[in-house]
Amino acid sequence: MYAVVRTGGKQLRVRPGDSVRVEKLDGAVGKQVELSDVLLIGGEGDRRIGTPRVDGARVIGTITAHGRGEKITVFKFKRRKNYRRKQGHRQDYTELKIEKIESGGKRGAARPAGGDD
Repeated sequence: MYAVVRTGGKQLRVRPGDSVRVEKLDGAVGKQVELSDVLLIGGEGDRRIGTPRVDGARVIGTITAHGRGEKITVFKFKRRKNYRRKQGHRQDYTELKIEKIESGGKRGAARPAGGDD
């Protein structure tokens, strides 16, 4: 079973047991978090696509670490104008270990994949 969740403005495909990095979330290491913005649930022959979310579905994960990503260099430049700006950036992240995916009880809330639109 897998799910597509939206967190931090990005969409991720996750499975139970996966370790993923998401935008920084509040919480201490070891705390469980719930991602309720589930867009799709698939696997085991069927797939449920939310409109826009799958009702009642959620992904449970445990925070394993907080950190900062690799440094990127932002360089702005305009030729012949003596304009140069150099700046660095490191994005904060939270590492999650996905424990389980709960699909929710309502089957009528989501439409099946491949249906007529």
